[in-house]
Parts: sequence; structure tokens; C-alpha cells
Amino acid sequence: MKSLFMTLVVVLTIFLISSCQKEHESDTNGRLLSFSTDTVAFDTIFTSIGSPTKNLRVYNATNDRVIVSSIRLAGGENSGFRLNINGEATNEILNVEIPARDSIFIFVEATLNKLGAHQIMVAEDSILFKVNSKEQKVRLLAWGQDFKLIRSEMIKTTTWTKEKPYLIYGYAYVDSCQKLTIDPGCNIYFHKNAGLFIKGSLVVSGTTADPVVFKGDRLETGYANLPDQWNGITLLSGSHNNIIDHSIIKNANIGLQVGNIEKEGYASVTLSNTRIENMSWSGIWAMKSKILAYNCVIANIGYYNTALLLGGDYQFYHTTFANYNTDNIRPFRNNETLTLSNYLVNSANGTKYVGDLTQAVFGNCIISGVNPDELKISMDKQGKSNYLFDHCLIQISDTFKLPNPDRFVSLQRNINPKFINPQRGIYELDTLSAAKDKGKEAFSKIYSIDFKGIDRNNDTGPDLGAFERVEKKK
Repeated sequence: MKSLFMTLVVVLTIFLISSCQKEHESDTNGRLLSFSTDTVAFDTIFTSIGSPTKNLRVYNATNDRVIVSSIRLAGGENSGFRLNINGEATNEILNVEIPARDSIFIFVEATLNKLGAHQIMVAEDSILFKVNSKEQKVRLLAWGQDFKLIRSEMIKTTTWTKEKPYLIYGYAYVDSCQKLTIDPGCNIYFHKNAGLFIKGSLVVSGTTADPVVFKGDRLETGYANLPDQWNGITLLSGSHNNIIDHSIIKNANIGLQVGNIEKEGYASVTLSNTRIENMSWSGIWAMKSKILAYNCVIANIGYYNTALLLGGDYQFYHTTFANYNTDNIRPFRNNETLTLSNYLVNSANGTKYVGDLTQAVFGNCIISGVNPDELKISMDKQGKSNYLFDHCLIQISDTFKLPNPDRFVSLQRNINPKFINPQRGIYELDTLSAAKDKGKEAFSKIYSIDFKGIDRNNDTGPDLGAFERVEKKK
């Protein structure tokens, strides 16, 4: 019996020693390093333009220091990626010590070469780590797209097509007597502080299925609705015959500026079937100019959704002005959604400029937001002040004093328009919306097709705003 017991003890001891040896071997010769991610991935970036920097953290989870004999980029100097390893800008480094229970950082950037093709390309590589003759790796992945670069250029009469996207650095300037035409489906991206300036004329010819898109050049998901990424489109005084149809203008400082403070001249534009959204300062900023707009959505703006200043000639039909704050825009906004004035005060020196508001007509429009009063009308007696709100739903409180009640026809006030989901940018009407069937037919007959191509005149009456709600048949 004693012999059997001793035999069991010996067997158990051998088993435990064997297990400990295997565990030690696994720690010593196995995968000593761990990583914050197994793949460093970049969203779509433009070829030959540097990406944002991403970081990879390399951990030594053991109780002993680890000497990494080499860390290198597998693709070497021909790779579409660049590394900064532990503070040193290099694609390869030798004998890096990581203390026990410590870590180092590797910073990664992607720069993809032009391929001369419109298709989105994929670049892959990896970072290789060698410890005790064992190799580990972290995958690198980036999607890139070729483009046409406009770098602070004077644009002569030309047409931009959707063959490749356009990327504007600095500015693109269309001078007097020159015309820029933009075809359906064209995408125009702007680098930080870049803008499009028109002294001649701009013709944007998008379609419902193929709109023209103006936005910032940061294509990562986190920038999808982030404002202040670029400086917007400016139609300078003297610029005429501008047409912007079926376009999306988003994520700038000022989406569309029409006219400037020069004493002579004005700018004019026809704006239709267009969304202007996610601006840090203003959606439309117009000064003594002329705008005809219909089927438009101006929404989610930090300060002035739409400011029509220094007088001018403005007509807005079936347009939705909506300011519902999101996390990306100012959480608290003191400015009204729509500001209408025939003067402007220079904040720098206090100089007051007065113009003539020859007309400002708002027909079948929605003016709404989260503040009690989303309309401001301010006129100087030295200039003309001719305006009319005809069949509109306006967010103004019951205590708001109309400056001239005769200029408000069939007004709905202090009523929630009941958009489907304004926080998500869906400004179509809910089935219980007070804006349904409340429009003036004289306007809907002129602008019979809504933003999405739906006929406004096929039900009980036209709806207010840019979208016509069509109820499903039972």
C-alpha cells in the first residue's frame, strides 16, 4: 500500500513539473506581446493626401522586461503607410525594450498613391514584431480614392463631371464672364478652410437620383455630420445666372453666402431641391441680393439658419427652415431660425448700412426649431421693408407680437410641425402633422413636384415645406 502511495506521489509530481514547464515555455517562447487592436483600419481617404494619425498600443503583460528584436513595416519604403515607433519616425527599429507590465505606442499614417482610376482602392500591409525568434503581426488596412485636385486655382469656363471626385485645397475662384457647370453625381470635397468663390456664374445640375455633393474632405465616420470643416460657397456681388439644383451642401462654416457688403452690385441665384445642413455659423447668409428658392431644406445650423440682410429680393416656396440642435452643433442657440432685415451693422466699427427690401415672400414654408421664437424681423425706416408670409407654419410663441399682422396670411403659429425625426435629419411630415394639406394651391401649381419627386396636387391639398406626405392606401 505504501509502495502504491509513493508511486502516485511520483506520478503526480512528474505531471505537475511537466505542466509548469509547459506553462513556462508558453510564456517564454509564445506570444509575449498583446495589442490594442489586431487591425489598424482607415476609412476612405484620398490618394496621395495624408490620412489622420491612428495609434496602436503594444503591451508587455508579463512580469519581466521584453526585448523586441525588431519592429518593422512589412512593405518597407514602398508601403502606403508610415510609422512612428516609440517616438521615432521610422518604418523599422531594432531592440526595443518594453518594461514589465508596460507598453509603447506606434503611430500610423496612410498615404496612397494615385492609380488613375475612379474606383475605390484598398491598401494592405502589416507591422511585424519579432521576439525570441517568434513573429507577431498587426494588420494595416486603408481604402483610398483617386481625385482631381484644385489647389487655389482660377477656374475658366469648364464642366466638372462625376468621373472622379474633386478635392479643393485653398480655393477655387470662378472669375467674371466665366462659368462653372457641375454635372449630376459629381462630388466636390474641400480641405480645411477651403472654399468656392463665384464672381462669374455657377450651374449645378444634379438630379433626384444623382445629386451634386459639397462637403469636407474628412471621410471618417466621425466627420459625417461635423460642421466647420470648410468655408462654403460664396456668390460674390456681380455674380448672376447662378443655378443650384438637386445638391447637398453640408458641414461648412457658411453653407451658401449670396452677395457681400460692397456698395455696388448684387448676386442672384435660383436654388432648388437642395439641402444645406450642419453649418457652424449660417446655412444661407445673404446681403442685398436676389434669391428664388423652392423645395429646399436648411437645417441644423449653429447660429443663423437663414439670414437675409441689407434688403434684397427673396422668394422662398415650399422650403423647410429647421433648427433642431444636435451634439455636433451648438447645444444652446440664441439666434432665430430666420432673420429678415433691411440693414446690417458692422460690429467692428458700428457703421450701419441700410438697404431696400423690395420683396421677401415666403409661401407654403415651415420655419421651426427648439426655441420659443424662431423668427426675427428687424427693419430700418430709411429703407423699404416689403415682406409677406403666406400660408406658413412658424414657430413663434403666442406672446410674439407680429410687427405687421397684414403681412401674415393663414399663419399657423406655436405648433409643432411633427417631422418624422428632426434629430436624425428626417424632415418629412408625420401623418399627424399640422402642415399636411395646408398649403396654398397657387404656389403648389407652380412648384408641383416636391423634393423627392412627388406630385403635390394628387391629394386633398399641398403640404407645407419641402416634402409632400403621401399616405399609404389601406
